[in-house]
Amino acid sequence: MTEKKRYTDEDLQEFKELILAKLTKAKKDFETLKAVISNSSGNDIEDTSPTFKVLEEGASVLSKEEAGRLAQRQAKFISHLEAALIRIENKTYGVCRETGKLISKERLRAVPHATLSIEAKNKQV
Repeated sequence: MTEKKRYTDEDLQEFKELILAKLTKAKKDFETLKAVISNSSGNDIEDTSPTFKVLEEGASVLSKEEAGRLAQRQAKFISHLEAALIRIENKTYGVCRETGKLISKERLRAVPHATLSIEAKNKQV
């Protein structure tokens, strides 16, 4: 029996729909994080008593820094999902970049932008 070299078009379509759903949610979350960073929501301490400003400014800065880190992670996740869509169009999606074997469907459903099989991932550690 010969080993499959790529997923069928039906499988690729299933993964594409999964990735597009995750991409939509990721972009929405990214926009929310950008709003927190830019303070566009308007729910701030700017109009409160100066006594509270000193106490709250530290928390506000910390919150914005955390939002910035989360936004960076989200942007990276979005770019990985977009790259996965390109691999689907090229029909190379789901092929491990180390072993050349197919990545299991279970792994791709859990981590749809994966480029390594569990076998290859474990060898890296």
